[in-house]
Amino acid sequence: MELHTTDPLSDSRWDDLVARHPRASVFHERGWLQALARTYGYGPFVLTSAPAGEPLTDGIVLCRVSSWITGNRAVSLPFADHCEPLLEDDAVFTEFANWLRTERDRQRWKYVELRPRLQNGESGGYLLRGRSYCFHTLDLTPTLEQIFQRLHKDSIQRRIRRAERERLSYETGCSEQLLDDFYLLLLKTRRRHQLLPQPRAWFRNLVDCMGDKIRVRLARKNGVPIAAMLTLRHRFCIVYKYGCSDEKFHNFAGMPFLFWRLVEESKASDINEIDFGRTDLDNGGLITFKDRFGTTRKRLTYVQYPQAEKGGGIGRSDVRAIRRVFSILPDVLLPMASSLLYRHIG
Repeated sequence: MELHTTDPLSDSRWDDLVARHPRASVFHERGWLQALARTYGYGPFVLTSAPAGEPLTDGIVLCRVSSWITGNRAVSLPFADHCEPLLEDDAVFTEFANWLRTERDRQRWKYVELRPRLQNGESGGYLLRGRSYCFHTLDLTPTLEQIFQRLHKDSIQRRIRRAERERLSYETGCSEQLLDDFYLLLLKTRRRHQLLPQPRAWFRNLVDCMGDKIRVRLARKNGVPIAAMLTLRHRFCIVYKYGCSDEKFHNFAGMPFLFWRLVEESKASDINEIDFGRTDLDNGGLITFKDRFGTTRKRLTYVQYPQAEKGGGIGRSDVRAIRRVFSILPDVLLPMASSLLYRHIG
């Protein structure tokens, strides 16, 4: 099989494939790729069997990540929880994997990584199993009443009722004020967990590039922002991508309240699934929190060549250590630190 590359930011054939392929997600969309390019300078490319001038019937989208800290590599896709290869037939996956392996050797990348949601690394041995995560989804095809009954009674149902009694206010949109309030809560949350916040420019670029497919949802108590989330939409799926809160107001149950509003609005908009995203296997608290919404939990496993842990250089644990060092910096230095570091993490 002869394979070709094309630029998804300028080739409208990629948009057509993403619009019709059943395995496409919001992370395949041009807006996500544009935000990655604007914020971090990553160069996206699509590997396909279609030559120039012919419609795309398949494609794997990747970004070139250049870093003197974590190594040069190709990732599908940076900061995406998953990114399924858009192929007509899984049998040809080996052909694509072989091309990527050869290109990795030619370019001397540290590694190439795919983040499939459905495939489990069956690539004829050309790609190897890498990092694994928990992955949660919520089926919205049952009635709203049935979904509510499946919520954990004490941790979720009771807290939603508490939020309603407290008369939390709710806003949704992409205004500058909502984005500012969301980001302030994000700073507090990342500081609380000793993690460096993403650059504010990342969220600004997401809003600019994603159009009506992105929403900020915000809960307030007496006008004070107490919890927020950022969601993305592709066809009949909503992705919960970022969440944050002020721990001083946790007793008002802002996050359960926002999740329930998300469920209600998604049901009204003919959404059939909420993607709760990936969770590190060692983050038992977050895994349990997502379990209690009646979600389905699966294992999400990435594939690489070669395995990053064996490729030398700075690994995953080193990146975590670096992020924690930066996380204790004074607030005034955080924007500079996040802009400098995040481009090396993707």
